[in-house]
Amino acid sequence: MPAPGTGAYAALERVRLICAALAETFEKEAWGEPTFRSPAGMFAMFVNDHHGDGRVAVWCKAAWGVQEMLVANDPERFFVPPYVGTKGWIGVRVDREVDWDELAHLLGEAHGLGRPSRSSSAGGDRRRSGRRAAAAPIERQLADDELPAKRPRRRARPRP
Repeated sequence: MPAPGTGAYAALERVRLICAALAETFEKEAWGEPTFRSPAGMFAMFVNDHHGDGRVAVWCKAAWGVQEMLVANDPERFFVPPYVGTKGWIGVRVDREVDWDELAHLLGEAHGLGRPSRSSSAGGDRRRSGRRAAAAPIERQLADDELPAKRPRRRARPRP
């Protein structure tokens, strides 16, 4: 966490104000840094010199393709963050000149990218672990006359 009175602390306060305006958002410290979450899960994280990288930044979820576009167009402000960058998240530097309206838009978009609710039919049946339930066996989905012929089972070879 940045110390009060620093530029990083001022940036964090501004990010807090933006995230507080989003529905059902709460802040939770994780890995020594403030993270911003909704009931659908974490959507943003504020980082201050993460593992000595020298950056003060916000990492946030982004739709597929957005990360690549932003980083290619302005690599001085946007970067691929470690750990979550492989999932499409973007890093936005806040230790340089910041377009706060743009950051507010990105955080709003990130907030809306939560995982589907458990009751969502598009999300399928989910167990407590969050994994999808196994699909129904194909035999139940096909009519009897469409089923492939079953092969006889092979017997295990006896061991010598």
